[in-house]
Amino acid sequence: MGQHSLREDKTCLNCQHVVEERFCPHCGQENKHTRESFHYLFTHFVEDLTHYDGSFWKTIKHLLFSPAKLTKEYLAGKRQTYVPPVKLYIFISFVTFFLLSVLPVFQSDDNSIVKVTNTDQNKDSNTKKISDVIAIGEIKSVATLDSIQKSLPKEEKFNAVEYWIMKKIAKISEHNTFEEFKYKFVKSIYQNLPKVIFMYLPIFAFILWLFHNKKRWYYYEHGVYTFHYFSMLLLSFSLFMLLSWVLSWFGKNNTTEIILGIASVTMSFWWIFYFFRSHRRMYLETKFISRLKVSLMFLINSIFIAIFLVLLIAYSALNVN
Repeated sequence: MGQHSLREDKTCLNCQHVVEERFCPHCGQENKHTRESFHYLFTHFVEDLTHYDGSFWKTIKHLLFSPAKLTKEYLAGKRQTYVPPVKLYIFISFVTFFLLSVLPVFQSDDNSIVKVTNTDQNKDSNTKKISDVIAIGEIKSVATLDSIQKSLPKEEKFNAVEYWIMKKIAKISEHNTFEEFKYKFVKSIYQNLPKVIFMYLPIFAFILWLFHNKKRWYYYEHGVYTFHYFSMLLLSFSLFMLLSWVLSWFGKNNTTEIILGIASVTMSFWWIFYFFRSHRRMYLETKFISRLKVSLMFLINSIFIAIFLVLLIAYSALNVN
């Protein structure tokens, strides 16, 4: 990639220090003209992606195939050799959920799911509402709920939480068909899943912190390990999605189903094995102690993940427009 011509003005645009040569000695910014062509932006993007100062592909290789090596090297001070943990997680997370939203193999094949518009022209008058299929007693609309609430004696009225939940359900039932609800529900889960995973990261690191020597290991170090482990999970899942998409070109048959089954089992096994192996290499404990701790943490995390998933499902269902 060619270099841009330098500015005649020797004052750095970023920090206002004097730039003697090409780069500012204070902040490191190149003292070049600010206008850049599309060709420059594109080639700069490609160079960053493929080279990343030589660190990107090395980071990916260690992340996938060398449990804990990336974390240990980063904590040992090799910060320029690899992509920083937070930046790595954000990039991989973006790629994963972008693929999840665009790859047709992970989208619904049900042609009856319709896209909701602001008009009623596309709605079939014969299509059943959710209230015709699923309802709590006779409450099929907000008006019905309010009528029942007013008619009940004071001691039998719904409390604030019950009324809020039932009003949410009544609104959904009143304005959506069952197919529309499924479409919006799945879409809401996809939209909120990245946030839920990001919110779970500090909990995962906190569980690691509880199981290890507080004087030897700081929460920060558990956090780096956590970012790397979750980045590995998302990256391997992204590769699995790409494999599924490629196999979808050949249609559903026994061969593609077998390949996907083997890939799915291999990925699940690798996730568990990676946790055990990376933990022992990271914390340098005996095999028995390491396996015991990982087994307990695996059980605790499974419980917390199940709780988070239930909350995600409930939140997504109750917040369907």
